[in-house]
Amino acid sequence: MSLSITLLILLAALLHAIWNALLKSNADRLSMMAFVAGSGSLLMLPLLPFAPFPSWEVWKIILLSLALHTGYKVFLIKSYTHGDMGQVYPLARGTAPAIVTLVGFFFLGETLPALSTLGIFLILAGIISLAWRTKNHARGPSNPRAILYALGTSLFIAAYTLNDGLGGRVAENASSYVVWLFALDGISITAIALWRRGPALLRPRIDMLYGLGGGAISTIAYWLVIWAMSITPLGPVAALRETSVVFGALISGLILKEGLGIRAVIAAAIVAAGVILLKL
Repeated sequence: MSLSITLLILLAALLHAIWNALLKSNADRLSMMAFVAGSGSLLMLPLLPFAPFPSWEVWKIILLSLALHTGYKVFLIKSYTHGDMGQVYPLARGTAPAIVTLVGFFFLGETLPALSTLGIFLILAGIISLAWRTKNHARGPSNPRAILYALGTSLFIAAYTLNDGLGGRVAENASSYVVWLFALDGISITAIALWRRGPALLRPRIDMLYGLGGGAISTIAYWLVIWAMSITPLGPVAALRETSVVFGALISGLILKEGLGIRAVIAAAIVAAGVILLKL
């Protein structure tokens, strides 16, 4: 992989961590998620005329994926309500690839090489380290709700990863699947936010601008990864993207001032290393 592509994937990983930081730092995370997802969908609308209309088989996959993406957003909001980003983000992002790998091994007959086995053990070690700490670094577990919601988030990530992988294969064009999926992705969480917040959700405020920025950031990050995968082997790109968990830990400590300490950064790096081994 060339240096320019490597830097672009690192940028995508950083952008993904940044929009999560926008979500975590906002007091009204449901509204912020609606702004981020809704603006991301709006950015996809101009591409719809150029994307082939999906078949019914593809639509069934898209509808299931939309439900899984909605569950992911709800659980991520709850995770950040109960836990710090430095803990939640590596748990949610790092556990999902391990789940996907284990599903492939136990249910799809895929092999589990030695590096993948080592990667899973590293991820588990990082997860235990992230889970067994409190904000003031006293001994003992942190808020169990944060851990449970983060692990629930990782289950949704694993499920929609598998489902979207199937959708990309069944669709005539993988890019058209992505365009239709993300054009519709913001509808459900925006509807939930309207139901919970009422018309006040649409009242102009600075959070909308942050949400629009987050939507643009998440869309750019996604397309950078898709573009890199179109011209570079998938494994290195997917592995490098998981450095986002390290960026998340650094943002947590340096910008959000959550005070998680060097231990959280090391644990996040261990999780990232495990994920990279899974994807080599």
